[in-house]
Amino acid sequence: MASSMFFYKLPSLKNKTLKIYYIMRIYQTNEIKNIALLGNDGSGKTTLTEALLYESGLIKRRGRITAKNTVSDYFPVEQEYGYSVFSSVFHVEWNQKKLNIIDCPGADDFIGSAITALNVTDTAILLLNGQYGPEVGTQNHFRYTEKLGKPVIFLVNQLDDEKCDYDMILDQLISIYGNKVVPVQYPIETGPSFNSLIDVLLMKKYSWGPDGGEPTIEEIPEDQKEKAMMMHKALVEAAAENDESLMEKFFESESLTEDEMREGIRKGLAARGMFPVFCVCAGKDMGVRRLMEFLGNVVPFVSEMPKVHNTRGMEVTPDADGPTSLYFFKTGVEPHIGEVQYFKVMSGKVHEGDDLNNADRGSKERMLQLFVCAGANRIKVEELVAGDIGCTVKLKDVKTGNTLNDKNSENRFNFIKYPNPKYTRAVKAVNEAETEKMMNALNRMREEDPTWVVEQSKELRQILVHGQGEFHLRTLKWRMENNEKIAIKFEEPRIPYRETITKAARADYRHKKQSGGAGQFGEVHLIVEPYYEGMPDSEVYRFNGQEFRINARSKEEVPLEWGGKLVFINSVVGGAIDARFMPAILKGVMQRMEQGPLTGSYARDVRVIVYDGKMHPVDSNEISFMLAGRNAFSMAFKEAGPKILEPIYDVEVFVPSDKMGDVMSDLQGRRGMIMGMTSENGYEKLVAKVPLKEMSNYCTSLSSITGGRASFIMAFASYELVPADVQEKLIKDFEAKQDKEE
Repeated sequence: MASSMFFYKLPSLKNKTLKIYYIMRIYQTNEIKNIALLGNDGSGKTTLTEALLYESGLIKRRGRITAKNTVSDYFPVEQEYGYSVFSSVFHVEWNQKKLNIIDCPGADDFIGSAITALNVTDTAILLLNGQYGPEVGTQNHFRYTEKLGKPVIFLVNQLDDEKCDYDMILDQLISIYGNKVVPVQYPIETGPSFNSLIDVLLMKKYSWGPDGGEPTIEEIPEDQKEKAMMMHKALVEAAAENDESLMEKFFESESLTEDEMREGIRKGLAARGMFPVFCVCAGKDMGVRRLMEFLGNVVPFVSEMPKVHNTRGMEVTPDADGPTSLYFFKTGVEPHIGEVQYFKVMSGKVHEGDDLNNADRGSKERMLQLFVCAGANRIKVEELVAGDIGCTVKLKDVKTGNTLNDKNSENRFNFIKYPNPKYTRAVKAVNEAETEKMMNALNRMREEDPTWVVEQSKELRQILVHGQGEFHLRTLKWRMENNEKIAIKFEEPRIPYRETITKAARADYRHKKQSGGAGQFGEVHLIVEPYYEGMPDSEVYRFNGQEFRINARSKEEVPLEWGGKLVFINSVVGGAIDARFMPAILKGVMQRMEQGPLTGSYARDVRVIVYDGKMHPVDSNEISFMLAGRNAFSMAFKEAGPKILEPIYDVEVFVPSDKMGDVMSDLQGRRGMIMGMTSENGYEKLVAKVPLKEMSNYCTSLSSITGGRASFIMAFASYELVPADVQEKLIKDFEAKQDKEE
């Protein structure tokens, strides 16, 4: 495996001793394959990773999760909670091929890692727990592979579990994903006695002793030949379907050579025309070598997958002889090392000592050290070529999502699209003096996980952390308190309500103040009414039998940062108010729009017409008219049928059919309006509109209702009027708060 006798020392993550690594050989683009390892919590990804690394010779002993000595899941927070929080990047060398594999967390809360991995790899392995088969996480991951057009291999693990039923799992996969699901292997039996399987690509029986590892390869037993041949023919036909010449040969002879089958499967994978099914028992190291053979021999190479486009829409080919471009897709912060930056070579080659330009930040960087990844360990390399994945340390100014180019390249990339957050908490430092320190730490953590969104909300006067779920934010809190030594607390976030009006109203307000010398005087008469886009101007208004004619002298439309508009019309005639005071009146109105009179929330969609007033030749000034305008607007607003609007979200819930009724009842109890139900790949999809207020703890409740078998996504839809009883309570709560502050 090693191509030189150069050794490199790097601090261990486990302690302060030094580990020694070799320099590995340089792999070319046509020798590299990039794979994302996905699966639900409990499917055995970490255990499979250990087996892959052990079989390839990168580690001498397989670690165990219980012993906290695995290559993946090595961060303290992962060991504390017992589940993966970060993706682990590692590689294996097999049959002169380099397989870069990204092991992703299984929990839906950490879906960002899976999305990142799928964007920088070319094939996905979807690992299934032999006890449960396809789960909601499988559905979620498959949906992303579909969106990104990535090949999929289903891998059934834990065949030794007494509850494993391979035939049932295969039926489920075919039922959900169709006839593109094609088994390449099947176990002779499952449960504690599992130790052999039939490979219908090679038409051989594989058997293992109690310690797994290298298999015994034999002819297929007589009692399995009929089943194996039936599956073999189905596999041959599926392989032939993806190549016209192979299809012609299949029609002639109903058979293909082993190499022809590999070629057909490779093309079928690349086109998502077939989804092969493999079997392993990772805990006993059974089937792992055969899996690596398939990955090395059959899975598409980097060069065989669709090209990535840069921000200018130009294709970027993974050409080792092209200009150098590196895309940084992940940042890790590790003990004794600091920031570790993970990148994919999009084009060209990169060497130690190369000087590159940061296309996103305008800075220059020198690549002082290059490594390939093996989880917690790193192996020094002198060069990485197009398509390869590596990491580096000690960069000055590189963030996740940045591109480094040589002088001949001007690429930038932004192809990774993360899901919207669905769980929010306000965060405070227990010691307010540590607020700035807390913010710095939060921003660093976001570099590691872009699905954390940190917001300093001027509107709500809170620091908000948005994430994918309760677990997601719980890990943030653990790391803040244990790694950063900053005590924090989460609170319920305030809701960004809006205020508006439902009818026209008018008000007069005189501001007069005399305190010796120059005084203050300003009087404003105005009308307010609800506004909608394209609304025509009115010329006549009637209030209490009195008619007011409007002749607009000027009109200003103010798009509001928080949504909606303010339309401000000057209709003053006869010089009652000098035009130079109109900006001050508008400023006063805007001040009240920023803190509505009902709940202190932003107001929106209002038209204001200033039609009369008075001024004083000496005492009138801008502040007088600003105060008069603000108070006149507030009085009119309260008489104009004021209403509170609340944010409504579109919610899609993916739920097993047996839990549909419970989930629907729960949503209706949250003031949700059910918009529709459809079946999608074996699961029910429930679509609803739900107030944000009612979604506060939904991810926790949904998990409880469905036993963790459901997932959901949500996105802002609109602002809608709150029910009368809710409005009354909100106003009372706000008034009580105001009284308390006074």
